[in-house]
Amino acid sequence: MHALIEWIKQPWPWYVAGPLIAVIMALLILSGKSLGISSNLRNMCAAVGMGKGLKYFDFDWKAEVWNLVFALGLIGGGFLASTFLMGDTSVQLSETTLQELSSYGIAAPENSLVPPELFSWTALGTPLGLLMLVGGGFLIGFGTRYGSGCTSGHAISGLSNLQLPSLIATMAFFGGGLLITNFVLPYLLAP
Repeated sequence: MHALIEWIKQPWPWYVAGPLIAVIMALLILSGKSLGISSNLRNMCAAVGMGKGLKYFDFDWKAEVWNLVFALGLIGGGFLASTFLMGDTSVQLSETTLQELSSYGIAAPENSLVPPELFSWTALGTPLGLLMLVGGGFLIGFGTRYGSGCTSGHAISGLSNLQLPSLIATMAFFGGGLLITNFVLPYLLAP
């Protein structure tokens, strides 16, 4: 039993996590449902009555309550995993990545999954932190609405359903991420 718990605490390899995602997606497709986290915000807004004032939120949200339960499960699962199943949290980065991060004034995250220079309350209080949070949040929200879904909806659910718009959206997500990481982020993080 102890060996099983230790195995669960480790990051799951692709050959375990991948087939589990495939099974979940197959069950959703067979039941006529599609996975997407961004649709939960629409469901929550409809549930609190925003459909009375905005047509976008005027739909039967109760038919999508399973998706709200799924989102709650993600939050609960994240809490359980971080509270009871945390193994070694040190992040293994290549020497090249560590050197590049160091050139931006970012130390290697030791007991954290993210660098505190970017993801902390102190960093949030800086003009750069606010720009990244508010600007990034706006761009993500706008892109999600304009693209009719989020990365999980398109890349996992849409591609599983062989939808061409999801393939295009997923290519745009990754292309945009590469462009921002290589051409914008270095200027934002430059000391």
